[in-house]
Amino acid sequence: MEGVSAITLISIISFFISFILAVFLLTVKSKNPISNKLFTLFLILYAIDLSNWFHNLFISELTNFVIAKSLLSYLQMPVLYFYILSVCYKDFKLKPKHFLHIIPFIIGNLVLIPRFYSKNIAEKLLLIEDGTIFWELIYIRFSVHLQFVIYIIIFFIILNNYKKIYQQNFSDTASKTYDWLFKFVLFTAIIHFVVIIKTITLYFYKESSLTTVELVLSLLVLFVICWYIFNALKYPELFNPVDSKTEIIISKGSNESKENTEDVIKLTNYMENEKPFLNNSLSIRNLAEKLNVNPRELSILINQHLNQHFFDFVNKYRIDEAMKILKNPSKMELNISEVLYEVGFNSRSSFNTAFKKHTGYTPTEFREAS
Repeated sequence: MEGVSAITLISIISFFISFILAVFLLTVKSKNPISNKLFTLFLILYAIDLSNWFHNLFISELTNFVIAKSLLSYLQMPVLYFYILSVCYKDFKLKPKHFLHIIPFIIGNLVLIPRFYSKNIAEKLLLIEDGTIFWELIYIRFSVHLQFVIYIIIFFIILNNYKKIYQQNFSDTASKTYDWLFKFVLFTAIIHFVVIIKTITLYFYKESSLTTVELVLSLLVLFVICWYIFNALKYPELFNPVDSKTEIIISKGSNESKENTEDVIKLTNYMENEKPFLNNSLSIRNLAEKLNVNPRELSILINQHLNQHFFDFVNKYRIDEAMKILKNPSKMELNISEVLYEVGFNSRSSFNTAFKKHTGYTPTEFREAS
């Protein structure tokens, strides 16, 4: 490969790593196979996009195939959109209406038919030589970037909605799922932001500046792909989806009636005496069944009359229990990790965050001060 640039080598490595990860996701067992298939498709599209940096090593002519392959970038964001929905919501299913998301891809190909797809190679080269004034190319670049910005905004809206639903229905931390998706979307946003810089550089700056941006972009892509692999291997059962039809209950402050007061007392007595919060997978549905009440009514009681998310409501009892253990001289032999699992948490970071929020101290600081 004499004469091959660093950018080309990095892109080839990233291309093959993406395909290896795609094969892995197709073969690994999962409780949510549709998510794996969608992420596999995203990685394949991603790899095809990466091939634009080195396909000239194998395809010397500017064919319709080369350009059509480049336009597959229109499909990356829709596939990623479906993937995020499938991870967040267990009731997600692909529907005929979802095919509307491929309209930009179809339009992009249609605009190239008159002056590009229908021409011979010599005419294509004449037209593409000055891409800055080739309006079809300008349209494609602009529309791909615009599509990306719109989808990124939608992604963050979906994640925010997922987090609200999760906190109102589950007591265990959603951080693995939410953090993975948030970082995934954030890294994707950063990469495409660099791509936008590359496009601006192409139009307004000299070629040496473009090479620098491309090198930064290729290294960033390689880093993110390696990060994908790390998470896929370390957390094969990463995700905990919720039901998209679940209503988000908004806290409106306390408006206690006699009946509500009795319900709160019943709930409080049950939490203090039976300690269901010690179960790290406790959900609002589980607790409602134990109390023989409707899950939605229990959610309203906690949100509107106790002014808390279910997540914070349960964690308050866990922290109180942890404080008792940390102050107990007979349990000094228990380290912090043993304490957090004993009271119902399932990660050190979520325990430390919740403990600090409720007490103002870290668990270690609290134990030392007791």
